[in-house]
Amino acid sequence: MTTIPITTRGAEKLKVELHQLKTVDRPWVINAIAEARAQGDLSENAEYDAAKDRQGFIEGRIQEIEGKLSAAQIIDPVSVDAGGKVVFGSTVALEDEDTGDKVTYQIVGEDEADLKLGLVNISSPIARALIGKAEGDTAEVVAPGGIKRYEIMAVHYI
Repeated sequence: MTTIPITTRGAEKLKVELHQLKTVDRPWVINAIAEARAQGDLSENAEYDAAKDRQGFIEGRIQEIEGKLSAAQIIDPVSVDAGGKVVFGSTVALEDEDTGDKVTYQIVGEDEADLKLGLVNISSPIARALIGKAEGDTAEVVAPGGIKRYEIMAVHYI
């Protein structure tokens, strides 16, 4: 089984969701199914069907999260010492060579990615272009609008 890289923050987020699903959502849906059964004829009971569908989603999500956590390689960006190179978990300050716009991204796992928060997926084009580079290097990213060039201004492990 291949390992899935994830930051400590991302693993904690998954653990919190798993706890919510097991301790709140699962008991709630079991109760909803019992209440719907008590209403009688199940063949025309929309509440029963909806509760069963919700139960299927909850159980599937629990299995998915447990699988991801069991295959997770949890990486604490603070403890990474990559000698100034961009690696998984790095926070990278970039400057667009054409426009001068400055952005900061952290390279994270698939489940953590949120571009609005500056968290980019390790398999995204920008992350793949940055991996292995260091401060002062230029990264070329193949974007839908063409090739974009970014100068790496700083690399942090926070």
